[in-house]
Amino acid sequence: SLPLQIMRLLCGPHAALIPPSRPLWGLLSKSGTPPAQVACRAGPGTQSLPGPSDVLECNTLRPHLRSRHSPFNESSHFSGRFVSDEDRVMLNAIYFSSSSPSADRVRCSAPVAGLGEKAGLVVPPTSSGGEAEAEDVCIPLPTWGMRAGPRESIYFEPSLTRAASEGAVVTVGGLCPGLNDVIQGLVRKLRDYGVPEGSTFGIRYGFQGFYSKKHRPVVLTGRSVEDIHLEGGSILGTSSIAPDYRKIVRMIDLMGLDMLFVIGGAGGHMGATQLEALLTQHGVRCVVVGVPKSIDNSILLVDRCFGFETAVNEAQRALFAAKVEALSTWHGIAVVKLMGHASGFIALEASMASGIVDACLIPEIRFLLDGEAGLSTYLDRLLQRQGSAVVCVAEGAGQHFFDTPHRDRAADRDVGPWLAAALKERHPGAYVKYIDPSYLVRSVPTVSSDRTYCKVLAHNAVHAAFAGFTGTTVGLVNTHYVLLPIPFVTQAPRRVDPQGNQWNRLRAANGQPNFT
Repeated sequence: SLPLQIMRLLCGPHAALIPPSRPLWGLLSKSGTPPAQVACRAGPGTQSLPGPSDVLECNTLRPHLRSRHSPFNESSHFSGRFVSDEDRVMLNAIYFSSSSPSADRVRCSAPVAGLGEKAGLVVPPTSSGGEAEAEDVCIPLPTWGMRAGPRESIYFEPSLTRAASEGAVVTVGGLCPGLNDVIQGLVRKLRDYGVPEGSTFGIRYGFQGFYSKKHRPVVLTGRSVEDIHLEGGSILGTSSIAPDYRKIVRMIDLMGLDMLFVIGGAGGHMGATQLEALLTQHGVRCVVVGVPKSIDNSILLVDRCFGFETAVNEAQRALFAAKVEALSTWHGIAVVKLMGHASGFIALEASMASGIVDACLIPEIRFLLDGEAGLSTYLDRLLQRQGSAVVCVAEGAGQHFFDTPHRDRAADRDVGPWLAAALKERHPGAYVKYIDPSYLVRSVPTVSSDRTYCKVLAHNAVHAAFAGFTGTTVGLVNTHYVLLPIPFVTQAPRRVDPQGNQWNRLRAANGQPNFT
């Protein structure tokens, strides 16, 4: 048979069909039943993977809505390849045969109600954590997630809704490359569904724009979002100020909105959760769908957040400039502070990619400044050996140095200037330069990979909304697009594993110790 021929090409001439006892694909078929199972013959010790009953479910408003056929068909906008609610994505694609300490600790054992002990996500503590955060946190993780994409049945009628009743878009939190790309993608995909031109509103300057008398919502049209992806920032503006969610619910009801798209990070998604709960409580039928934004790449479970690759690319420019500064003086030390309150992914990836960073400091790992194992001693050796050094520090690193009563203000806990001053004090003969490119990194337009990613995320958010899902966000998990309940991804930030391959690859590349 053709499947057997394919497997023999992949596995060798002795490959054989095995009974369909273990699903090998991350995705199930449209009907929800596993396709014919083909695999290399199982070796000793192989265990069966769990079945598709253990699913990370998402809330819907479907019981209160009427289903109808999707406007997409084989002749317009779409090829007819719809996604079923029974399609599944495996949330953890790796099976570990042992608990070797050298393996990435991406899973653990955690109790799940009604399911017994199940795999879980490991979230390492931050370097500033107290006794309560001294150990890893294990978050229960079901085996399967719901696949994102267009459904054959939708639960809103695009062409019969009045102006402003179809959808609204809001950006929440700090700037991040790709905000305009997502806004553009949302507006254009709503238009593909048949939403009349001008029936989508943009909420100005965060959640407060719903009820602010200074900033009225704006109409988003295909013309108004044309070419906005070429600009950085957000055409709607953004804000992190805590809003009055009850006022927002009243405005959503008055405006007759059916859909609200929240582009935000953990804080914005927590706000979306509060809104969804209040909308349900007051009987307002409006779905709330998120698009996860984190320049730190700190959204739990998601492979990467939009804007992250752009940020890493831009951060390298600052590191290259720092290298030039360090090389241009005798015993030059350049300190570069990058974003990363709780997660050090930008600092780690930019350091790895640039290949010029001598010491990378991240929030997940405490570091010593003094002593034989300290950073200062290591820099002494570097200056003697190579004459210069570049230090990359994430903004959340080293917070344990500030656990004193007189350092309560955020400005007093800024690790960048503090570290530069501390190194200058300890190396009086060195020239210490400090660079903070944060605002440059987050305000630029996206690179091509992020630009494409933003579009796909936006499209899947619209698909989720028309399918009636609420309290849901979309993300890339194990290279597949998945619908995720917002409360799950806001439990804890995604962090670098200090015992994992990613961090140890960097240490192998630049030769730095852990400074502990």
